[in-house]
Amino acid sequence: METPTVRWRRLLPRTPGRWAAAVAVLAVLVGGGTWTAVADDGPPAVQREDRMLRPGGVPIDTSYFTAGGSGKRPAVLIGHGFGGSKNDVRAQAEKLAADGYAVLTWSARGFGKSGGAISLNDPDGEVKDVSGLIDWLAKRPEVELDKKGDPRVGLTGASYGGAVSLLAAGHDQRVDAIAPVITYWNLADALFPDGVFKKLWAGIFITTGGGCEKFEKRLCEMYERVAVSGKPDAAATKLLTERSPSAVADRIKVPSLLLQGQSDSLFPLGQADAMQKAISANGAPVSVDWISGGHDGGDNETPRVEGRVGAWFDRYLKEETGTDTGPAFRVTRTGGIDSTDGAALKRGASSDTYPGLRSGGREIPLGEGTKTFRNPAGSAPPAISAVPGVGGGLSQLSSLGVGLSLDFPGQFGRFESAPLATSVHVTGTPTARVTVKATEGRDAVLFGKVYDVSPDGRQQVLPSQLVAPYRITPDQQGKPIELALPAVDHEFDAGHRMRLVFSATDLGYASPAEPATYTVTADGPLTVPTAPAVKTAAAALPWWTWGLPAAALVIAAALLLTARRRTATPAPDPALTDVPLQITGLSKKYAKSIDRYAVRELSFRVEKGQVLGLLGPNGAGKTTTLRMLMGLITPDEGEIRVFGQAIRPGAPVLSRVGAFVEGAGFLPHLSGRANLDLYWQATGRPAEDAYIDEALEIAGLGDALARAVRTYSQGMRQRLAIAQAMLGMPDLLILDEPTNGLDPPQIREMRDVMIRYAAGGRTVIVSSHLLSEVEQSCTHLVVMDRGRLVQAGPVAEITGSGDMILVTTAEEVSEPLAEKVASLPGIGSAVRLDDGRGLLIRLDGATTSRLVADLVRLDVPVTGVGPHRRLEDAFLTLISGGAA
Repeated sequence: METPTVRWRRLLPRTPGRWAAAVAVLAVLVGGGTWTAVADDGPPAVQREDRMLRPGGVPIDTSYFTAGGSGKRPAVLIGHGFGGSKNDVRAQAEKLAADGYAVLTWSARGFGKSGGAISLNDPDGEVKDVSGLIDWLAKRPEVELDKKGDPRVGLTGASYGGAVSLLAAGHDQRVDAIAPVITYWNLADALFPDGVFKKLWAGIFITTGGGCEKFEKRLCEMYERVAVSGKPDAAATKLLTERSPSAVADRIKVPSLLLQGQSDSLFPLGQADAMQKAISANGAPVSVDWISGGHDGGDNETPRVEGRVGAWFDRYLKEETGTDTGPAFRVTRTGGIDSTDGAALKRGASSDTYPGLRSGGREIPLGEGTKTFRNPAGSAPPAISAVPGVGGGLSQLSSLGVGLSLDFPGQFGRFESAPLATSVHVTGTPTARVTVKATEGRDAVLFGKVYDVSPDGRQQVLPSQLVAPYRITPDQQGKPIELALPAVDHEFDAGHRMRLVFSATDLGYASPAEPATYTVTADGPLTVPTAPAVKTAAAALPWWTWGLPAAALVIAAALLLTARRRTATPAPDPALTDVPLQITGLSKKYAKSIDRYAVRELSFRVEKGQVLGLLGPNGAGKTTTLRMLMGLITPDEGEIRVFGQAIRPGAPVLSRVGAFVEGAGFLPHLSGRANLDLYWQATGRPAEDAYIDEALEIAGLGDALARAVRTYSQGMRQRLAIAQAMLGMPDLLILDEPTNGLDPPQIREMRDVMIRYAAGGRTVIVSSHLLSEVEQSCTHLVVMDRGRLVQAGPVAEITGSGDMILVTTAEEVSEPLAEKVASLPGIGSAVRLDDGRGLLIRLDGATTSRLVADLVRLDVPVTGVGPHRRLEDAFLTLISGGAA
C-alpha cells in the first residue's frame, strides 16, 4: 500500500517543449510519490521519488533513485546506521543511480519518518520490511528481473544497515549480492562478549534509538534487566542471537564483500572473521576489507569503500566479468604523517586468500611468574582503553605512536617480552595461555590487552585502543586456558617490547561490584599472528614529483587558450568601477545537457568591506559560480563584472582577485616564507607588489614562517594558503571552504583572518558549509538552491525573524526564574544563556509586547529584547521554501 504525498520538490517546466516531462512528473505524483531532480555536477540526471510504503504493515519512509534511459537495470537497497535515517545514505544512492542502478533507501522502523518500534532487525519486523521492499522493486518496469517477482538486487549499508543486508540475504533467496560495512555477525557476542556486559555501548544504543520506550517491549525489558544486574543472562543472549545474521549462517550463499573497521570496539574484526568463515563455507565468493575507521571514529575511507562496493555490484549484479573487485583480503595500514598536508599516511596491504586471524603464528617469550591484583569495590575507578561514542578516531592515534590508555596501580598484572630483535607486524588475534584464580569462588572478570612499549619504557601504545573481556568461571579456574586478545593490524618496531596486561576493570564494560583478588600465571609465550601472505603496497611518490610538471603544462595551455579570448572582452562599465563584484543573469548548463542548469539566472552585488557568505546545499551551484568568477570556466549567459571589468579567462582585472580553493600545495622541505617567495616569483610580478609582510601579519603565522612546512599543523598550512591568496593584497578575496579540516580554535583563528582582511576596505567572499561560522564572520549572505538565488542581504536581515526571542538582562537569571518564564501562557520554552545573563525564549502564541509585560511583572532585569534565529534555522527555512 502506498500513501500519496502531495509535496512539490520542483516547479513544473513552463515552456511548451517540456510538457512531456511535466506529464511524467504528474504521473509520479498521481502514483503516490514525490519527484525531484537531484542537482549533480554532470549527467545523467538523477530522479528521486519519496513514498510511504507499508511492506510489513508499518509505514516505512522510502526514497527511490533512478537516472538515464529506459533500459532494465539491477536494483540496490541501502540501509542506514542505527539512529539515522534514509537521508544519511542519499549521496551514495545518487552515485549508484547515476552508475546505472535503481536504488531504494528507507528509514528503518522507529527512525526518521517511519512508524513502528525498534526491534533490532527482527526477522518478523525490519527483515520482513526489506522483503516487502524487494516485492515493490519487482513491480518496477525499469528493474531487471531474474524471473517474475524476483528482481536482480543487492544490499549494502553500514552498521545496523549492514546487519539487515546479511539478514535479508539469509531470509530472502532473491538477494543476489551484499556488501555490509562495519557491522555485526552475532549481536549477543558483540554486546556480551564472553559473558561480559559491554555497558557503555549498550547504553549508547538505547540513547541513540531515542530511549527505551522507542524499542520493542521485550528488548527494553531485556536491556534494563541486564543493565541493573551488570551480567547478561541466558534469555538476553538468546533474544539477541535470534536477531543476528549468525542465526541464518547456513542460508547466506551470495557474493559478499565484508568491510570491517579496525577502530571499532563495538563490532571488532572478529565479527567479520566469523562472517567470512560461515559464508565462504556455503560456497559463495567472499572478500574481506579492514578499513581504517570504525565506530570509534577515524577515517572510514568513504570514497574508496563506496568505489569498491560499486565494483562488487558491477561484477555480481550487472555481471560485468571484467570488473576488478579487489583482492580476497585487504587491510589499510596507517603510520606516520604526510609532510605535505599533515594527514596520516595510509597504504593498503593485501593477499589473494583470506588469512584469518591466526595465520603465521610467532611465539614471543614473556616474563614468567604469577601476578596478583584486585578488583576494587564498585569496580571503580575503571581502567580506560577505548571511549565508546567519542568520534575523531582516538584509536587511530595509536598507529602514530600516541598512547591514550590508563591502568590503575593494584588493579592489573603485566607480563613483558624482551626487546624485539626485529620488527614484528601483527595481523590478527594474539593468544596467551594463562592460569587464573579468583578469591571466594567467584567469577573472574578480566580485560586483556597487548601494549607496544617504547625502548625506554616510558611510552606504551594500545593498538586501536582495544581490549578483550573474559568471564572465567570457577570451574575454569586453576588450570591453563587459552585467551584470545583483540584482533589488530599493528607493527611493533625492533627494540620495542610487547606488554601483556590483564586488568580487573575497564570503562566500557560492567565489572563485578564485589571486591575480589585475582591471580594470573603466564603458562607460555604470547603467540602473535603475522599473516606472511599479506603484502603491503609500495608507497606512492609525493604529489609534487609529478604535480609540479603537470601544473606547469596546465598553466601553459591555459595561457595559450586565454590569450585568444581576451580580444572579445566587453568594454568596462565606468559606473561599476568601485563595485568589487556584480553578477547579472548568470547561467551555466551542465556539460552535454540541453536544459539542465548548474547555475540559472543568478544576480547579486557585493560592496567594498563586506564579508559575503555563499551558502547552499550540495548541488546548489556554489562551486560553479566561483569557478566562473575566477575565470576558470565561461558562463553560457549573463556576465560577471569585477570593478566594472567583464570576467573572461585571463582577464587583466583578475590580478585584483585572490583565491583559495581546496587548499594549496607547498614544498614540504622549504620554509613557509620561502614557499610564498617562490610562488610570487612564478607570477612574474615585481617583488614590491607582493605585500608579503602585510599578508603575513593578517594571517598571523609569526615565527613559524622560518620553519619547514612539513612541521606545520593543518591549521598553520591553511593559514599559509590564505596568506598565499592574499599576496598582492587583492581587493577581492575568494575563499572556498577555508575551514575544512580545522579544529574549533583553528576555525576561530580563520574567522579572525577574514574579518581583519575585510576591515581594510577590501571584500571577502567565502563559501562554507559551517553555518555557525558564516553567521559569526560574514556581514552579508547569498543563499542558493538548485542553481538559483533564494535570498541575498545582510546576515541580520535574513536571520532576524521567527519565533525565537533573545532577552538580555542586567543580572544573572536564576533557574527558578527561568522556569517561571517558561510556564507563562503562550511561551514554548525559556532557556538560560551560557553566562546566565539572559534568556532564549520560544514564543508559542504569545506576542513580544505581552512577553515584555510579563517579564517586567516577574521583575526580570531586562536590558534588551529582540528576535533571535540561528542562521541554520533561516537557511533550512529558505531551502525548504525554495523547494516548495
